[in-house]
Amino acid sequence: MTDSFEPVLIGFTCNWCSYRAADLAGTARVKYPPNIRLLRLMCSGRLDPTFVLKALTSGADGVLITGCHPGECHYLEQNYKALRRFLLLRRMLTQMGIEPERVRLVWASAAEGVRLAQEITSMVEEIRALGPLNWPQNGSVRQQTEVKEEPV
Repeated sequence: MTDSFEPVLIGFTCNWCSYRAADLAGTARVKYPPNIRLLRLMCSGRLDPTFVLKALTSGADGVLITGCHPGECHYLEQNYKALRRFLLLRRMLTQMGIEPERVRLVWASAAEGVRLAQEITSMVEEIRALGPLNWPQNGSVRQQTEVKEEPV
């Protein structure tokens, strides 16, 4: 592994809390690595585990799931649903031979932009230490540079 590896992360964010925390981090000029691509969901409870698997099979090295703090969900108890799915997903990834640290769940309110930026930075460093996922990729988030030609 070389020092030039830069991980690609996908972040699924709750519209009401963590997406706004990311927005607050940006307006407050709090820096975090550009390695993450944030996708907004209405609620973390709406995150289907297949979205996480699709992100990983498409070339992401890690996935960050963020939502409202427990008890503060705009859709009552949907973040508890997200927590249950997250725990099951990590067990499934472990059984597949993938480090469970590649998927992280973070609670962040709209006022916690600095905390969210710290969590993103922490996860990027952790994934950088783990190295690339190297899962077989079909359509990739990361650009593939090698083209193989079949003999005619």
